[in-house]
Amino acid sequence: MTTLDEREREFEARFSHDQELAFKVRSRRDKLFGLWAARQLGLSGEAAEAYARDVVAAEFGAPRGRGVLAKVSADFAAKGVGIDEARIADELQRLGEEARRQVERE
Repeated sequence: MTTLDEREREFEARFSHDQELAFKVRSRRDKLFGLWAARQLGLSGEAAEAYARDVVAAEFGAPRGRGVLAKVSADFAAKGVGIDEARIADELQRLGEEARRQVERE
């Protein structure tokens, strides 16, 4: 095996690891965000967990971060929760940072 082949394999392994880490962080962020949103909607216990799962699912098939923002914004508007989209986006960002810290500690 040549040095070039070894480098290519190392690069592919690093890329795969980075992608897996990014997926874990996004999934954790979306769950934390869903739980935060559930509290704002007055949900707790299993209802909050179910809502968080729905938020995580909203991310699939949408541009990164937009699915969860759209779902939570629409749900807040429907329930009359007085938190604007800028504050919702700020919370998503904050929880993204928290999710990264949590995943890196694992």
